[in-house]
Amino acid sequence: MTAEPAASHFWRDLALRSPVRLESLGVLALLVLAMAVLSPFFFSVSNILNILLATAVIGVLAIGATFVICSAGLDLSLGSVVGFSGVVGALAVDDIGLPWPVAVPACLLAGAFCGLINGLLVTRGKIPAFIVTLGMLGLARGAALVLTNGKPVYGLPEGLLFLGQGRPLGVPMPVFIFIGVALAAHYVLAATQFGRYTLVIGDNEAAARATGIDVEAHRLKLYMLSGGLAGLAGLIFMARVNAGDPTAGLNYELTAITAAIIGGTNLFGGRGSVLGTFVGALIMGVLQNGLNLLAVQSYYQQMAIGAVLILAVWLDRVNSQRLMR
Repeated sequence: MTAEPAASHFWRDLALRSPVRLESLGVLALLVLAMAVLSPFFFSVSNILNILLATAVIGVLAIGATFVICSAGLDLSLGSVVGFSGVVGALAVDDIGLPWPVAVPACLLAGAFCGLINGLLVTRGKIPAFIVTLGMLGLARGAALVLTNGKPVYGLPEGLLFLGQGRPLGVPMPVFIFIGVALAAHYVLAATQFGRYTLVIGDNEAAARATGIDVEAHRLKLYMLSGGLAGLAGLIFMARVNAGDPTAGLNYELTAITAAIIGGTNLFGGRGSVLGTFVGALIMGVLQNGLNLLAVQSYYQQMAIGAVLILAVWLDRVNSQRLMR
């Protein structure tokens, strides 16, 4: 009589305490198993490293999206900011002739500036985040194309290329950057006042205001953080392909948001985990890599990502209702 309720309570408590949604780990395991069966090349060392390398840019973007979504916000400009930031960094060292280390803060500041504009329009202008960031998606992409006349900026210094192409200990440098960002972001969201404020605002904005939280100032910081991480993703992408490409990051915002949601971040705010987003990014990386190995055409891959996004939101709703029982 009591065995079934006891088991139910056990799994519910385990799900609540786990920093990673158990369903996400199950999906990742099943996906890896399926791709390993379908392709004999999947478990090769070079392919595993390729998955991690391809996941790095999306993963960094998804971490920024996690913070914004946890506060019941949305940032649709992520992909375009990747392209804009990479162009700014490339132009700083290629056209202006500044030392290559300048490209690092240039990319970060370019992304944070886009986030600042988003944040000001959302908090001060009282414009819905969907409209603001959708507008920034077009503005950032257009600015990148104008700055480069629509052509990639090639020929970056060796020191800069190491950030995207270096392989210390045989592992691509972007993977180290992604893991470092994930660990730092996990600590911030799970163990600091900044993270607690983010979750409280997303869960109940009125309660957050009643406790004295400056909601507008905090939201502004979140959009700047998201933009800054998009700038870092642009730096990684630029260094990896040896060019500031104004078309870089096309549709990356969809993949990044999907990774965050499938990792357990509630689309409507109040709940999220950076470690869950890390797993979600791996799911998207394995999915895209597997489809490439199976020679699935790119437009079918976009359909798959869109379907996964819808499925992730539906599963999140079902999971939330189950845990509240």
